[in-house]
Amino acid sequence: MIKILGFILTIAGGIGLIMGVLSIFGNMEVGMNPWALIILGIIFFFAGIGLLKNKKDTDQI
Repeated sequence: MIKILGFILTIAGGIGLIMGVLSIFGNMEVGMNPWALIILGIIFFFAGIGLLKNKKDTDQI
């Protein structure tokens, strides 16, 4: 379960980073501040990588 959440956070962070960078340097309008997308993308990306790297995928409590 933890690995699935980490994978989802990593993908969401990558998408946020890409959209933020394209909004700053390109013509893409997303309706949000591009710097907010980049900051959220960085947070989600590193949180997901941290979960994938350090947690074992067990269902035991």
